[in-house]
Amino acid sequence: MKVFKMRKIALYNPLAVFFDMPLALLSIGSCLDTEKYQVDIIDARVDEDSDEKLLESCNGALCLGVTALSGAPLKDALRVTRMVKRHYPEITIIWGGWHPSLFPVEILEEEKSIDISVYGQGEVTFKEIVNALDFNTDLQSIRGIAYRRDSGVVKTPARLMTDMNELTSVNYDLIDVEKYFKAKGKRQFDYISSTGCFFRCSFCADPFVFKRKWTAISPKRMVGELAHWHEKYGFTDLNFQDETFFTYKDRSVEIAEELIKANLNISWAATMRADQGVRLEKSDFLLLKKSGLRRALIGVESGSQEMMDWLKKDIKIEQVLECADRCREFGISAQFPFIVGFPEESDKSVRDSINFIKVLREKSTLFQTPIFYFKPYPGTAITENAAKNGYELPVTLDAWSEFDFVDSKGGPWVSDEKYELIENFKFYSKMAWGKHHWVFTPLKKFAKWRCKKDFYKIPVERFLINKLRNRVELS
Repeated sequence: MKVFKMRKIALYNPLAVFFDMPLALLSIGSCLDTEKYQVDIIDARVDEDSDEKLLESCNGALCLGVTALSGAPLKDALRVTRMVKRHYPEITIIWGGWHPSLFPVEILEEEKSIDISVYGQGEVTFKEIVNALDFNTDLQSIRGIAYRRDSGVVKTPARLMTDMNELTSVNYDLIDVEKYFKAKGKRQFDYISSTGCFFRCSFCADPFVFKRKWTAISPKRMVGELAHWHEKYGFTDLNFQDETFFTYKDRSVEIAEELIKANLNISWAATMRADQGVRLEKSDFLLLKKSGLRRALIGVESGSQEMMDWLKKDIKIEQVLECADRCREFGISAQFPFIVGFPEESDKSVRDSINFIKVLREKSTLFQTPIFYFKPYPGTAITENAAKNGYELPVTLDAWSEFDFVDSKGGPWVSDEKYELIENFKFYSKMAWGKHHWVFTPLKKFAKWRCKKDFYKIPVERFLINKLRNRVELS
């Protein structure tokens, strides 16, 4: 009887400030034949001595797969890619994820340590790459990749989206789940039940990457998988990482029914568009609440209908309010993210957003309204327009790794006056409607008065909180 030696496949998740489970790496790793391949996932966010573990895993490995996200995580992805290539020049290094999906050819032309880039949905593509490397066959028949040949970089045709029900179930045993529970400070399990998005928001890269396509796992299969992992790991909360979880009403209701039937006794959170929320009946919300729905993430982006239309949200302000009322009625917490600092944004639009936030915060103490500054993300329609109008985007990988998408005041079109207004409102709205130390309770009414009047002069509260910041928690 002939014995086959298992080939090693190394997968790496770079450093980042969030601790969700590496679902993309889990998904591609799970698609490989477990009798032929040993899959090692090294996650720099939770693994100590990750460099040493990665080098050990890459020793004799068939390939290294790296997930690459534009911004800060790109820095670590580049660093380890170059490090591994120095130690093992013969290893094939494959990049996948958002940044390679946007720049599949460019990253190969610039960075010689990357051998193959994957763009779009990666599970079937990665499996075919591994098979080609293992049997030394040509890559040209594999859709959805760019690779280097003697004549230069070759990009193959895009791969059509694969039905998620045709993919192998994700094997969470490829990671140490307890490390993520510890990093999060709670037994929260991450799961993705759908891929893609039908919508056309001009600030989002999804339409570019997934071409407004969407696919999802059937509710029965999904809950069956969750029940298995719940029995094994005993998680108490579930975080769906879908771009648009509530895409179809019937599917959402069936998921709730299956969760209730499985009797998992967990809470869960997911994304919801306002127009999806208003299509749900009161009985549907009641069922969702009973199944454990604790929070909906409802992207608003702006309190100005004119700005919403410009962003191609295809949502009405009234739908947001109706959706908020439903969440309040059934005791479901909701987060309504806003984005300010768009090019061509008027001062009135910013004021409209601030005023709309006040309305939402007054509706329920369970509501949150974080404000983010728009930063041009590659692949979006707004970014393309900004570039045409003279905004200089990063060009190199190193430059993209320095691009700050989180702690930033946005683009050069955000004036100091606008920035000061927004920051003042963010500070005082947290004091007025957020959770905070009891010692500042007397200031709550004054903070609400400031927000309602947009009066932020003589900020004595800032001075007090800065003095006692270690004793205060604002959310």
